[in-house]
Amino acid sequence: MPPRLTLSAGDFHAYLFDCDGTIVDSMPLHYIAWKAALAEWSCTFAEDLFYAWGGLPTATIIARLNAQRGLAMPVEDVARRKEDLYYEALPQLQGIPEVLEHIAAQHGRIPFAVVSGSTRESVDASLRTLQLLDRFDTFVCAGDYTHGKPHPEAFLIAAERLGVAPAHCLVFEDTEFGIQAATAAGMASVRVPPPWQRAAAVQSEG
Repeated sequence: MPPRLTLSAGDFHAYLFDCDGTIVDSMPLHYIAWKAALAEWSCTFAEDLFYAWGGLPTATIIARLNAQRGLAMPVEDVARRKEDLYYEALPQLQGIPEVLEHIAAQHGRIPFAVVSGSTRESVDASLRTLQLLDRFDTFVCAGDYTHGKPHPEAFLIAAERLGVAPAHCLVFEDTEFGIQAATAAGMASVRVPPPWQRAAAVQSEG
């Protein structure tokens, strides 16, 4: 059994979840897709930088890489290619048990939202693969907001759609940008460990 997440104390009327790396263990699959798509443009993407930029919209990542490397990769084309490669890997996708536990416990009791830097199509595909799509009441994805994480806008939109005050929302996030966005929105948060920390915890439990 994986170690359980310790939730913040509070009177929470809604749960807001990031998707990639939080609900679904998709970050390793996304990284493989990123490396393959960028290699076609002779662009590398270090794994530590990939995780440091977790939560940023795909287009923002490509634009940042262009600026850093002096490249002119076509943002829409590279983003589409990366998404296509990710979709090909979806049969390998698994959920994150520590988070699924809380979804199962509170589904039907309080409303849920997904707040993601990924596209709605990507989020839908991931959640549909694990038969989780119908658990969520609203989705705030890339294109639904002007300012991405660490700006609080996306979380505030989700809270407004659910009709729940930010102080009564609990955010589940795996990235530093996401935690910063939740804090800026006036929301409590719980940090979902990255894959290597979860794997180490399971090994130590064993």
